[in-house]
Amino acid sequence: MEWLTALFVFAVLAGSAIELWLAQRQTVAVARHRGVVPEPFAASISAEDHAKAADYTVAKVRLGRIGLGLDAALVLALTVGGGLAALDALWRRSHLAEPWLGLAVIASAALLIRLVSLPLSLWRTFRLEARFGFNRTTPALYLADLAKSLALAVVLGGPLLLATLWLMERAGRWWWLVAWLLWLAFMLVMAWAWPAFIAPLFNRFSPLADQELRGRIESLLERCGFASKGVFVVDSSRRSSHGNAYFTGIGRHKRIVFFDTLLETLGHGEVEAVLAHELGHFRLKHVRQRLWVSVAAAFAGLAVLGWLATQSGFYRALGVPTPSPHAALLLFVLAVPAFTFFITPLASLWSRRHEFAADAFATRHASAAELAAALVKLHRDNASTLTPDPIYAAFYYSHPPPLVRITRLQEQAQR
Repeated sequence: MEWLTALFVFAVLAGSAIELWLAQRQTVAVARHRGVVPEPFAASISAEDHAKAADYTVAKVRLGRIGLGLDAALVLALTVGGGLAALDALWRRSHLAEPWLGLAVIASAALLIRLVSLPLSLWRTFRLEARFGFNRTTPALYLADLAKSLALAVVLGGPLLLATLWLMERAGRWWWLVAWLLWLAFMLVMAWAWPAFIAPLFNRFSPLADQELRGRIESLLERCGFASKGVFVVDSSRRSSHGNAYFTGIGRHKRIVFFDTLLETLGHGEVEAVLAHELGHFRLKHVRQRLWVSVAAAFAGLAVLGWLATQSGFYRALGVPTPSPHAALLLFVLAVPAFTFFITPLASLWSRRHEFAADAFATRHASAAELAAALVKLHRDNASTLTPDPIYAAFYYSHPPPLVRITRLQEQAQR
Protein backbone atom coordinates (compact mmCIF):
# COMPACT_ATOMS: atom_id res chain seq x y z
CA MET A 1 0.00 0.00 0.00
CA GLU A 2 2.58 2.58 -1.08
CA TRP A 3 -0.27 4.86 -2.08
CA LEU A 4 -1.50 4.85 1.55
CA THR A 5 1.94 5.85 2.80
CA ALA A 6 2.05 8.73 0.32
CA LEU A 7 -1.52 9.77 1.14
CA PHE A 8 -0.84 9.76 4.90
CA VAL A 9 2.38 11.77 4.62
CA PHE A 10 0.65 14.21 2.28
CA ALA A 11 -2.25 14.62 4.73
CA VAL A 12 0.10 15.33 7.64
CA LEU A 13 2.19 17.83 5.67
CA ALA A 14 -0.77 19.50 3.96
CA GLY A 15 -2.63 19.85 7.25
CA SER A 16 0.45 21.33 8.90
CA ALA A 17 0.95 23.76 6.00
CA ILE A 18 -2.67 24.93 6.25
CA GLU A 19 -2.37 25.39 10.01
CA LEU A 20 0.83 27.40 9.64
CA TRP A 21 -0.76 29.58 6.96
CA LEU A 22 -3.81 30.21 9.14
CA ALA A 23 -1.60 30.98 12.14
CA GLN A 24 0.31 33.54 10.10
CA ARG A 25 -2.94 35.19 8.98
CA GLN A 26 -4.13 35.35 12.59
CA THR A 27 -0.96 36.96 13.92
CA VAL A 28 -0.93 39.56 11.13
CA ALA A 29 -4.63 40.43 11.55
CA VAL A 30 -4.45 40.71 15.33
CA ALA A 31 -1.23 42.75 15.29
CA ARG A 32 -2.65 45.08 12.62
CA HIS A 33 -5.62 46.02 14.83
CA ARG A 34 -3.69 46.09 18.10
CA GLY A 35 -3.81 49.85 18.52
CA VAL A 36 -7.51 50.48 17.85
CA VAL A 37 -10.43 49.15 19.92
CA PRO A 38 -13.41 48.26 17.66
CA GLU A 39 -16.10 50.93 17.95
CA PRO A 40 -18.81 48.77 19.64
CA PHE A 41 -16.34 48.00 22.47
CA ALA A 42 -14.68 51.41 22.83
CA ALA A 43 -16.75 52.33 25.90
CA SER A 44 -16.16 49.07 27.78
CA ILE A 45 -12.66 47.87 26.82
CA SER A 46 -9.63 50.08 27.28
CA ALA A 47 -6.86 50.43 24.73
CA GLU A 48 -4.52 48.78 27.24
CA ASP A 49 -6.77 45.71 27.63
CA HIS A 50 -7.21 45.48 23.86
CA ALA A 51 -3.44 45.59 23.29
CA LYS A 52 -2.94 42.95 25.99
CA ALA A 53 -5.45 40.66 24.26
CA ALA A 54 -3.62 41.12 20.96
CA ASP A 55 -0.23 40.34 22.49
CA TYR A 56 -1.64 37.31 24.34
CA THR A 57 -3.26 35.95 21.19
CA VAL A 58 -0.10 36.37 19.13
CA ALA A 59 2.00 34.70 21.84
CA LYS A 60 -0.37 31.71 21.99
CA VAL A 61 -0.40 31.33 18.21
CA ARG A 62 3.39 31.43 18.05
CA LEU A 63 3.71 28.80 20.75
CA GLY A 64 1.05 26.76 18.95
CA ARG A 65 3.17 26.79 15.79
CA ILE A 66 6.04 25.18 17.69
CA GLY A 67 3.66 22.56 19.05
CA LEU A 68 2.31 21.97 15.55
CA GLY A 69 5.79 21.24 14.22
CA LEU A 70 6.58 18.90 17.11
CA ASP A 71 3.29 17.03 16.70
CA ALA A 72 3.77 16.51 12.96
CA ALA A 73 7.35 15.37 13.40
CA LEU A 74 6.39 12.99 16.21
CA VAL A 75 3.51 11.43 14.27
CA LEU A 76 5.72 10.81 11.23
CA ALA A 77 8.56 9.51 13.41
CA LEU A 78 6.31 7.04 15.21
CA THR A 79 4.64 5.76 12.04
CA VAL A 80 6.56 5.81 8.76
CA GLY A 81 9.75 6.63 10.66
CA GLY A 82 9.60 3.28 12.45
CA GLY A 83 9.18 4.49 16.02
CA LEU A 84 6.27 2.22 16.86
CA ALA A 85 8.00 -0.71 15.19
CA ALA A 86 11.05 -0.13 17.39
CA LEU A 87 8.92 0.05 20.56
CA ASP A 88 7.09 -3.12 19.55
CA ALA A 89 10.36 -4.98 18.87
CA LEU A 90 11.79 -3.81 22.20
CA TRP A 91 8.84 -5.07 24.22
CA ARG A 92 8.69 -8.39 22.36
CA ARG A 93 12.06 -9.22 23.91
CA SER A 94 10.28 -9.35 27.28
CA HIS A 95 8.20 -12.32 26.03
CA LEU A 96 5.02 -10.80 27.47
CA ALA A 97 1.83 -12.50 26.31
CA GLU A 98 -1.07 -10.65 24.73
CA PRO A 99 -2.87 -8.50 25.74
CA TRP A 100 -0.17 -7.46 28.24
CA LEU A 101 2.33 -6.95 25.45
CA GLY A 102 -0.07 -4.62 23.68
CA LEU A 103 -0.76 -2.72 26.90
CA ALA A 104 2.97 -2.19 27.45
CA VAL A 105 3.57 -0.95 23.90
CA ILE A 106 0.61 1.44 23.96
CA ALA A 107 1.50 2.74 27.43
CA SER A 108 5.09 3.36 26.29
CA ALA A 109 3.94 5.24 23.20
CA ALA A 110 1.49 7.33 25.25
CA LEU A 111 4.20 8.15 27.80
CA LEU A 112 6.61 9.14 25.03
CA ILE A 113 4.04 11.48 23.48
CA ARG A 114 3.34 13.01 26.89
CA LEU A 115 7.03 13.56 27.56
CA VAL A 116 7.52 15.28 24.21
CA SER A 117 4.60 17.65 24.91
CA LEU A 118 5.64 18.33 28.52
CA PRO A 119 8.14 21.16 27.85
CA LEU A 120 5.56 23.14 25.88
CA SER A 121 2.97 22.57 28.60
CA LEU A 122 5.40 23.87 31.23
CA TRP A 123 6.28 26.88 29.10
CA ARG A 124 2.63 27.65 28.44
CA THR A 125 1.73 27.49 32.14
CA PHE A 126 4.73 29.08 33.83
CA ARG A 127 5.94 31.50 31.17
CA LEU A 128 3.21 32.47 28.74
CA GLU A 129 0.23 32.42 31.14
CA ALA A 130 2.33 33.96 33.91
CA ARG A 131 3.59 36.71 31.60
CA PHE A 132 0.02 37.90 31.03
CA GLY A 133 -1.03 37.53 34.66
CA PHE A 134 -3.26 34.45 34.31
CA ASN A 135 -1.26 31.64 35.90
CA ARG A 136 -1.81 30.81 39.56
CA THR A 137 -0.62 27.21 39.37
CA THR A 138 2.32 26.40 41.60
CA PRO A 139 4.93 23.81 40.56
CA ALA A 140 3.69 21.53 43.36
CA LEU A 141 0.08 21.78 42.13
CA TYR A 142 1.19 21.17 38.54
CA LEU A 143 3.05 18.01 39.56
CA ALA A 144 0.10 16.85 41.68
CA ASP A 145 -2.30 17.32 38.74
CA LEU A 146 0.10 15.45 36.46
CA ALA A 147 0.41 12.54 38.91
CA LYS A 148 -3.36 12.31 39.39
CA SER A 149 -3.95 12.38 35.64
CA LEU A 150 -1.47 9.55 35.07
CA ALA A 151 -2.99 7.54 37.91
CA LEU A 152 -6.49 7.95 36.47
CA ALA A 153 -5.22 6.92 33.04
CA VAL A 154 -3.86 3.71 34.56
CA VAL A 155 -6.85 2.94 36.79
CA LEU A 156 -9.59 3.83 34.29
CA GLY A 157 -7.96 3.56 30.88
CA GLY A 158 -5.90 0.46 31.60
CA PRO A 159 -8.82 -1.98 32.07
CA LEU A 160 -10.69 -0.52 29.09
CA LEU A 161 -7.63 -0.89 26.89
CA LEU A 162 -6.99 -4.45 28.08
CA ALA A 163 -10.59 -5.39 27.34
CA THR A 164 -10.39 -3.87 23.86
CA LEU A 165 -7.14 -5.69 23.03
CA TRP A 166 -8.62 -8.96 24.29
CA LEU A 167 -11.70 -8.46 22.10
CA MET A 168 -9.56 -7.67 19.06
CA GLU A 169 -7.64 -10.90 19.52
CA ARG A 170 -10.39 -13.33 20.52
CA ALA A 171 -13.85 -12.00 19.70
CA GLY A 172 -13.74 -12.64 15.95
CA ARG A 173 -14.51 -10.36 13.06
CA TRP A 174 -17.25 -8.47 14.95
CA TRP A 175 -15.01 -7.53 17.86
CA TRP A 176 -15.37 -3.86 17.00
CA LEU A 177 -19.14 -3.92 17.58
CA VAL A 178 -18.68 -5.35 21.09
CA ALA A 179 -15.90 -2.81 21.70
CA TRP A 180 -18.26 -0.01 20.64
CA LEU A 181 -20.89 -1.18 23.15
CA LEU A 182 -18.19 -1.38 25.81
CA TRP A 183 -17.08 2.17 24.98
CA LEU A 184 -20.67 3.44 25.26
CA ALA A 185 -21.07 1.83 28.67
CA PHE A 186 -17.76 3.32 29.81
CA MET A 187 -18.74 6.80 28.65
CA LEU A 188 -22.08 6.63 30.48
CA VAL A 189 -20.40 5.49 33.69
CA MET A 190 -17.80 8.26 33.39
CA ALA A 191 -20.47 10.91 32.75
CA TRP A 192 -22.14 9.84 36.00
CA ALA A 193 -18.96 9.36 38.04
CA TRP A 194 -16.94 12.36 36.90
CA PRO A 195 -18.74 15.18 38.77
CA ALA A 196 -19.26 13.17 41.95
CA PHE A 197 -16.01 11.28 42.35
CA ILE A 198 -13.29 12.28 39.87
CA ALA A 199 -13.48 16.07 39.44
CA PRO A 200 -13.27 16.58 43.26
CA LEU A 201 -9.82 14.95 43.13
CA PHE A 202 -8.59 18.09 41.34
CA ASN A 203 -10.82 20.88 42.68
CA ARG A 204 -13.07 21.79 45.58
CA PHE A 205 -16.75 22.17 44.70
CA SER A 206 -18.90 24.20 47.10
CA PRO A 207 -22.65 24.90 46.94
CA LEU A 208 -23.39 28.41 45.74
CA ALA A 209 -23.58 30.52 48.91
CA ASP A 210 -25.04 33.72 47.41
CA GLN A 211 -28.72 33.30 48.25
CA GLU A 212 -29.91 36.12 46.00
CA LEU A 213 -28.08 34.70 42.99
CA ARG A 214 -29.24 31.20 43.88
CA GLY A 215 -32.83 32.43 43.89
CA ARG A 216 -32.44 33.99 40.44
CA ILE A 217 -30.89 30.80 39.11
CA GLU A 218 -33.63 28.59 40.55
CA SER A 219 -36.25 30.86 39.02
CA LEU A 220 -34.49 30.65 35.64
CA LEU A 221 -34.27 26.87 35.84
CA GLU A 222 -37.99 26.69 36.59
CA ARG A 223 -38.85 28.96 33.65
CA CYS A 224 -36.74 26.82 31.33
CA GLY A 225 -38.03 23.50 32.70
CA PHE A 226 -34.56 22.33 33.67
CA ALA A 227 -33.79 19.89 36.50
CA SER A 228 -30.42 20.08 38.23
CA LYS A 229 -28.70 18.26 41.07
CA GLY A 230 -27.31 21.54 42.36
CA VAL A 231 -25.40 24.74 41.68
CA PHE A 232 -21.72 24.67 42.63
CA VAL A 233 -18.71 26.97 42.66
CA VAL A 234 -15.31 25.48 41.76
CA ASP A 235 -12.05 26.94 43.06
CA SER A 236 -10.53 27.44 39.62
CA SER A 237 -8.65 30.48 40.92
CA ARG A 238 -6.07 28.05 42.37
CA ARG A 239 -4.80 27.48 38.83
CA SER A 240 -5.82 30.42 36.66
CA SER A 241 -7.64 33.74 36.64
CA HIS A 242 -9.63 32.74 33.53
CA GLY A 243 -13.40 32.54 34.10
CA ASN A 244 -15.98 30.09 32.80
CA ALA A 245 -19.10 28.06 33.62
CA TYR A 246 -20.26 24.62 32.55
CA PHE A 247 -22.71 21.75 33.02
CA THR A 248 -21.63 18.28 33.97
CA GLY A 249 -23.36 14.94 34.60
CA ILE A 250 -26.27 13.24 32.87
CA GLY A 251 -30.02 12.98 33.38
CA ARG A 252 -31.20 14.28 36.73
CA HIS A 253 -27.63 14.19 37.99
CA LYS A 254 -26.63 17.28 36.00
CA ARG A 255 -24.74 19.93 37.93
CA ILE A 256 -24.25 23.61 37.19
CA VAL A 257 -20.69 24.72 37.94
CA PHE A 258 -19.39 28.29 38.04
CA PHE A 259 -15.72 29.21 38.23
CA ASP A 260 -15.15 31.37 41.30
CA THR A 261 -13.27 33.80 39.04
CA LEU A 262 -16.42 34.20 36.92
CA LEU A 263 -18.57 35.12 39.93
CA GLU A 264 -15.98 37.70 40.98
CA THR A 265 -16.33 39.44 37.61
CA LEU A 266 -20.00 39.28 36.61
CA GLY A 267 -23.09 40.78 38.18
CA HIS A 268 -26.13 38.67 39.05
CA GLY A 269 -28.02 39.57 35.88
CA GLU A 270 -24.98 38.75 33.76
CA VAL A 271 -24.51 35.37 35.46
CA GLU A 272 -28.19 34.62 34.86
CA ALA A 273 -27.84 35.51 31.17
CA VAL A 274 -24.75 33.31 30.74
CA LEU A 275 -26.56 30.42 32.40
CA ALA A 276 -29.60 30.98 30.16
CA HIS A 277 -27.30 30.58 27.15
CA GLU A 278 -25.98 27.27 28.50
CA LEU A 279 -29.52 26.11 29.23
CA GLY A 280 -30.35 26.89 25.61
CA HIS A 281 -27.92 24.21 24.48
CA PHE A 282 -29.83 21.65 26.52
CA ARG A 283 -33.36 22.79 25.67
CA LEU A 284 -32.52 23.02 21.95
CA LYS A 285 -31.01 19.50 22.14
CA HIS A 286 -27.56 20.63 21.05
CA VAL A 287 -25.91 18.46 23.71
CA ARG A 288 -27.92 15.44 22.60
CA GLN A 289 -27.08 16.06 18.94
CA ARG A 290 -23.37 16.26 19.69
CA LEU A 291 -23.61 13.10 21.78
CA TRP A 292 -25.25 11.20 18.92
CA VAL A 293 -22.63 12.46 16.49
CA SER A 294 -19.84 11.24 18.77
CA VAL A 295 -21.58 7.88 19.16
CA ALA A 296 -21.99 7.55 15.40
CA ALA A 297 -18.39 8.64 14.80
CA ALA A 298 -17.14 6.02 17.28
CA PHE A 299 -19.25 3.36 15.53
CA ALA A 300 -17.91 4.31 12.10
CA GLY A 301 -14.34 4.62 13.36
CA LEU A 302 -14.34 1.22 15.04
CA ALA A 303 -15.94 -0.35 11.97
CA VAL A 304 -13.16 1.04 9.79
CA LEU A 305 -10.56 -0.10 12.33
CA GLY A 306 -12.13 -3.56 12.32
CA TRP A 307 -11.47 -3.79 8.57
CA LEU A 308 -8.03 -2.14 8.60
CA ALA A 309 -6.82 -4.48 11.35
CA THR A 310 -7.15 -7.39 8.91
CA GLN A 311 -5.16 -5.66 6.15
CA SER A 312 -1.44 -6.42 6.35
CA GLY A 313 -0.75 -3.55 3.93
CA PHE A 314 -2.19 -1.10 6.47
CA TYR A 315 0.60 -1.91 8.93
CA ARG A 316 3.40 -1.88 6.37
CA ALA A 317 2.22 1.41 4.87
CA LEU A 318 2.48 3.10 8.27
CA GLY A 319 5.83 1.67 9.27
CA VAL A 320 4.96 -1.45 11.30
CA PRO A 321 6.00 -4.74 9.71
CA THR A 322 4.34 -7.05 12.28
CA PRO A 323 0.51 -6.91 12.47
CA SER A 324 -1.00 -6.96 15.96
CA PRO A 325 -4.07 -5.59 17.75
CA HIS A 326 -2.06 -2.95 19.61
CA ALA A 327 -0.31 -1.82 16.43
CA ALA A 328 -3.68 -1.45 14.70
CA LEU A 329 -5.01 0.69 17.57
CA LEU A 330 -1.94 2.91 17.75
CA LEU A 331 -1.67 3.44 14.00
CA PHE A 332 -5.36 4.24 13.75
CA VAL A 333 -5.23 6.77 16.61
CA LEU A 334 -2.18 8.47 15.09
CA ALA A 335 -3.40 8.46 11.49
CA VAL A 336 -7.06 9.44 11.79
CA PRO A 337 -6.49 13.08 12.96
CA ALA A 338 -4.42 13.75 9.85
CA PHE A 339 -7.52 13.11 7.72
CA THR A 340 -10.31 14.41 9.98
CA PHE A 341 -8.47 17.74 10.27
CA PHE A 342 -9.91 18.77 6.92
CA ILE A 343 -13.51 18.70 8.21
CA THR A 344 -12.64 21.14 11.02
CA PRO A 345 -14.38 24.11 9.30
CA LEU A 346 -17.64 22.14 9.03
CA ALA A 347 -17.56 21.20 12.71
CA SER A 348 -16.77 24.81 13.62
CA LEU A 349 -19.64 26.12 11.48
CA TRP A 350 -22.09 23.68 13.10
CA SER A 351 -20.91 24.74 16.56
CA ARG A 352 -21.26 28.47 15.78
CA ARG A 353 -24.84 27.93 14.61
CA HIS A 354 -25.57 26.26 17.93
CA GLU A 355 -24.07 29.23 19.75
CA PHE A 356 -26.27 31.70 17.85
CA ALA A 357 -29.33 29.57 18.60
CA ALA A 358 -28.42 29.38 22.30
CA ASP A 359 -27.98 33.16 22.37
CA ALA A 360 -31.46 33.57 20.88
CA PHE A 361 -32.87 31.22 23.54
CA ALA A 362 -31.11 33.21 26.27
CA THR A 363 -32.62 36.49 25.11
CA ARG A 364 -36.10 34.97 25.50
CA HIS A 365 -35.47 33.99 29.12
CA ALA A 366 -32.95 36.60 30.28
CA SER A 367 -31.59 39.98 29.23
CA ALA A 368 -29.83 40.32 25.88
CA ALA A 369 -28.06 43.42 27.21
CA GLU A 370 -26.79 41.51 30.26
CA LEU A 371 -25.54 38.66 28.07
CA ALA A 372 -23.73 41.10 25.79
CA ALA A 373 -22.19 42.86 28.81
CA ALA A 374 -21.12 39.52 30.28
CA LEU A 375 -19.44 38.47 27.04
CA VAL A 376 -17.58 41.78 26.81
CA LYS A 377 -16.26 41.28 30.35
CA LEU A 378 -15.27 37.67 29.63
CA HIS A 379 -13.40 38.69 26.49
CA ARG A 380 -11.68 41.47 28.38
CA ASP A 381 -10.74 39.40 31.44
CA ASN A 382 -9.67 36.36 29.40
CA ALA A 383 -7.70 38.59 26.98
CA SER A 384 -9.55 37.17 23.97
CA THR A 385 -8.89 39.08 20.79
CA LEU A 386 -11.76 41.11 19.35
CA THR A 387 -10.21 41.21 15.87
CA PRO A 388 -9.43 37.68 14.66
CA ASP A 389 -8.63 36.95 11.04
CA PRO A 390 -11.95 36.04 9.32
CA ILE A 391 -10.59 32.92 7.62
CA TYR A 392 -8.87 31.74 10.80
CA ALA A 393 -12.10 32.27 12.75
CA ALA A 394 -14.18 30.47 10.10
CA PHE A 395 -11.82 27.50 10.24
CA TYR A 396 -11.30 27.14 14.00
CA TYR A 397 -13.76 29.17 16.04
CA SER A 398 -16.44 27.12 17.77
CA HIS A 399 -18.07 30.38 18.90
CA PRO A 400 -18.99 33.32 16.66
CA PRO A 401 -16.35 36.09 16.45
CA PRO A 402 -16.97 38.51 19.31
CA LEU A 403 -17.70 41.55 17.13
CA VAL A 404 -20.43 39.68 15.23
CA ARG A 405 -21.92 37.99 18.28
CA ILE A 406 -21.98 40.92 20.68
CA THR A 407 -23.18 43.39 18.04
CA ARG A 408 -26.12 41.09 17.33
CA LEU A 409 -26.98 40.85 21.03
CA GLN A 410 -26.75 44.61 21.47
CA GLU A 411 -29.12 45.11 18.54
CA GLN A 412 -31.57 42.66 20.08
CA ALA A 413 -31.33 44.51 23.41
CA GLN A 414 -32.16 47.82 21.69
CA ARG A 415 -35.21 46.26 20.03
